[in-house]
Amino acid sequence: MKDLLTNISDSLQTGDYEDIAGLVQKALDSGLEPKSILNDGLLHGMSVIGKQFANHDVFLPDVLMAAKAMHAGLDVLKPLLSGEDTGIIGTVVIGTVKGDLHDIGKNLVSIMLHGAGFEIVDLGKDVPAETFVDAAIKHNASIIGLSALLTTTMPEMKKVIAMVHERGLSDKIRVIVGGAPVSETFATEIGADGYAHDAARAVTLVKQLAEVH
Repeated sequence: MKDLLTNISDSLQTGDYEDIAGLVQKALDSGLEPKSILNDGLLHGMSVIGKQFANHDVFLPDVLMAAKAMHAGLDVLKPLLSGEDTGIIGTVVIGTVKGDLHDIGKNLVSIMLHGAGFEIVDLGKDVPAETFVDAAIKHNASIIGLSALLTTTMPEMKKVIAMVHERGLSDKIRVIVGGAPVSETFATEIGADGYAHDAARAVTLVKQLAEVH
């Protein structure tokens, strides 16, 4: 049984998306619980990839292939997982702020967070402040992740944080920021709850803020 889970984890790490659905089905046929396959197979594999990416042992194409394999495995498992048994450890609303059309970094953070077990509500790019807050309320998200690549759009991050406070949600919703021109100092100045330099650190930060260990 353990060998099957190891095979799933290993296949995900190598981005073997064509075979992983069959491996997941084989694990189910052998009597393994869907949640065990999710946690000890798929999520374990993504966790390894996340650590390797943080250490620069693998690169963006490897992460993307692993994510594709993750989705292929999830497609088999999802119909068998009940709402409370999906392994989801929290919900994150993420997007690139209004006026900014860059989304490569934001997309990578989304992939890494999803692989870590978070439900992701990706709003895309050029997203107004109100849309972020409304989405967090609608999806009961505890984290809003803001991305910006242009210095001219960075003030939009402050607008989101101000709106969270104005609506009395600062005790329920944490706001984190990132992007090439963003810094720890800027994050502190605008009242963000956290700053991440890259996708791997973003996952660690979100886990800390969501009190997941």
